[in-house]
Amino acid sequence: MILPRGCKLIELPNVVDDRGKLCFLEGNHHIPFSIRRIFWTYDVSQGQTRGNHAHRTCSMVLFPVGGSYRIELDDGFMKKTLCMDDSHVGLLVPPGVWCRLYDFSPMAASVCLASDVYDADDYIHDYQEFLKFVGL
Repeated sequence: MILPRGCKLIELPNVVDDRGKLCFLEGNHHIPFSIRRIFWTYDVSQGQTRGNHAHRTCSMVLFPVGGSYRIELDDGFMKKTLCMDDSHVGLLVPPGVWCRLYDFSPMAASVCLASDVYDADDYIHDYQEFLKFVGL
C-alpha cells in the first residue's frame, strides 16, 4: 500500500490463544522514536472529528485499541484514507502530514505515542499554512 510521505503501518506482535489476544510493545524496538508522550482519544461523539492538523516536528504512532475509525492523511501531494480497526496495527504519522480522524464507531478508542511532549507551537491548524509549510 502506498501512503503519503513518511507514513507507515507498524504491526506489533500479536499473541493469540484460546484466552484471547495479547499485543505488546517493548521499549523503542517497535516504534522509530523515543516516546515522550502518550495520550488517548475515546467517547468521540457521532459525527465529530479529531486531529485536523499537522505537526512541525513531532512524530506520532496511532493505534486503535477499541472499535474503529477512519484516518485521512495528506502530505500536500497525496491523500490517503485508511480504516483503523486492528489493535495490533498502528500508523506512523511523521511531521508535515495533515491528519484527520473521523467516522468513529461507538466505544472507539485510539492511543497515540508521540515523539515530543505537548507544544502548542508545533501544531499547524490552518490548512493553507500547512500547504506553505510543505512548500506548496
